[in-house]
Amino acid sequence: MPSTREIRRRIRSVKNISQVTKAMEAVAASKMRRAQNQVLATRPYAKKAQEVLSYIARLNTTEGGLDALINERPVIKRVGILLVTADRGLAGGFNANVIRLAAQFIRKQRAEGKEVEVVTVGRKGRDWLLRYDPVVRAEFMGLGDTPTTNDIAPITHILLDDYRSGRVDQVYAIYTDFVNTLVQQPVVHKLLPVTPAEPSVSMAPDYIFEPSPEAVLNEVLIGFTEVQVLQAVYESSASEHSARMVAMRNATEAANELVDDLTLRYNKARQEGITRELMDIVGGSVAVD
Repeated sequence: MPSTREIRRRIRSVKNISQVTKAMEAVAASKMRRAQNQVLATRPYAKKAQEVLSYIARLNTTEGGLDALINERPVIKRVGILLVTADRGLAGGFNANVIRLAAQFIRKQRAEGKEVEVVTVGRKGRDWLLRYDPVVRAEFMGLGDTPTTNDIAPITHILLDDYRSGRVDQVYAIYTDFVNTLVQQPVVHKLLPVTPAEPSVSMAPDYIFEPSPEAVLNEVLIGFTEVQVLQAVYESSASEHSARMVAMRNATEAANELVDDLTLRYNKARQEGITRELMDIVGGSVAVD
């Protein structure tokens, strides 16, 4: 059994770790609340923007070609992927889960004979790709917790330019969708071409395009695509901070349990030491008598 001095040293070490994880939990909780408020505030706008794009895409099928961004290519040769991860770790399985989904998606595309290239947001996804599958088209890091459309614009321009030029035939976003504090779901979302609305759903009374759907499309398509990319980053940020807060809370609880266990071992070792000393004293006294 370890000595009482060694056990005391371990107790102090674990307590120090517990203080660090508790502080990190508090920081993550604060960032999580801000990120959650942000994602919940922007989600309705992103959803409505997607509805408008889907409606315009449906017009494309009934009124003739509006724009190359909403025309499905007859042959899919290369797929572009936007992979959103975190810059830092210590967030439980947050990064591993979305990277695992990306790996499965990439394998599936290649099994179908398609080439793949990836635009990464976040250091963790970039590092994984460079180690195991160097198909990085571009990389973006350090966007912070509250990126703006100006921060997202370079990402969107790469995705749009690659699709318009024919470099890629489809564009998908792979990120972590925020469900609640305890649940975050990695998802694959198709960005380009825009998926038309279901024919059974008539949205014509809700949208009147002036001067024409084509003119509206040319003006708003880039902005609406930026909104979809920005929302993916917001969802990922809220998921990251939620996962980190839960991970740090679990680490703090585990550290406290370990301190309790070490304290019991310390008391037991101390009691055994006292018992041995008493037995030595009693044994010495008997020998003298």
